[in-house]
Amino acid sequence: MKVKLFLTALGFMVFASCKNASDSKEATTDSTNQTEQHDMTENTTGVPDMPAIPEGAKVEFKNLKDNATISSPFTLQMGVENMQVDSAGPVKPGSGHHHLFIDGPDSLAQGTVVPKDSTHIHFGNAQTSYELQLTPGKHKLTLQFADGLHRSYGSQLSKTITVNIK
Repeated sequence: MKVKLFLTALGFMVFASCKNASDSKEATTDSTNQTEQHDMTENTTGVPDMPAIPEGAKVEFKNLKDNATISSPFTLQMGVENMQVDSAGPVKPGSGHHHLFIDGPDSLAQGTVVPKDSTHIHFGNAQTSYELQLTPGKHKLTLQFADGLHRSYGSQLSKTITVNIK
């Protein structure tokens, strides 16, 4: 009987000490969370901020002028000044890659991710030329530069022209 009473008392003490240790751990965790909340004033999404646009940066259609008449297919040449053309991926200051909008908007707001479909062509491998195939008639082409995550640099790094396909 004394052994049963002793084992019961021992079990109760172990349980009570485990419960106190658990309460202590929760209290520590709570204070840690409060500290972390105070440190969360910076970017906490893990997504880098948009890089700054260097002064004088602009995109251009190197071999097309507004209202040009061309045949399809046509090899389009794309350029950028005061920035580097780089592959999609890590965001690097002063760099990005081209996107071509066919019969789409004049630009996307800065920070907007460029959609990927048949009218929004991505050049994430740092391409500077493209075999353009369009139906006969008038088409609006917009060249939009974006960062490594396909986020638009906005209207400052876009250029829109109209072409006539014969």
